[in-house]
Amino acid sequence: MSVRGIFVNTLTFSRVPLIVAWLLLAIAEEFRSSTALIFLAGASMFLAGITDAFDGALARRWNVVSPLGKMADPLMDKVFYVVVFPSLAWLLLHQGDGVHSLVMLAFAILYILRDLWVTFLRSVGSLYGADGAAMWIGKVRTALSFPAAGWVYVYIVFNDAACLSGWRTAMLASCYVVEALMIALNLLSLVTYTKAYSRYLKKAMENPS
Repeated sequence: MSVRGIFVNTLTFSRVPLIVAWLLLAIAEEFRSSTALIFLAGASMFLAGITDAFDGALARRWNVVSPLGKMADPLMDKVFYVVVFPSLAWLLLHQGDGVHSLVMLAFAILYILRDLWVTFLRSVGSLYGADGAAMWIGKVRTALSFPAAGWVYVYIVFNDAACLSGWRTAMLASCYVVEALMIALNLLSLVTYTKAYSRYLKKAMENPS
């Protein structure tokens, strides 16, 4: 593997330590308010988003797209969903925002179930030579997931800030709007993939052996 290929794969896999770093820093900041922890947590999530934005683009530009990269990239995205969204639900609950934490929990469950279902569809499709590449709706969903999670975290961090008391209602409303849009996009993605792979599901059910 070339140096460029190694760099791209390293960029992809770096998403995991960055996400874990965000988790640890966010929890630490929740128990011990610190501007430094907020900055480091925000930077970790931002860099995780940057790796998602640039690893595939660089791989295509440098012509180093590999089977490993194609499998690793969606896996790293799933790690992000599994770690970040339930953690945001816990942070909201810890701050006493029970209703919002339930919304975020539903958000997280829907995201994870959608990914499990699409993985299943791709597995069935692979039995019949289907192209398992991500569809545009899936790419849009993934790309917007990082800034959406970042905005919810911004709200959580500044939720108790006295200087932002006048903005709290507006920030909460904006979070609900973002979450509703992402849930809608998630469901649209689920329906789109199901329709695209329905013929393979039908073949599998008609030929169980």
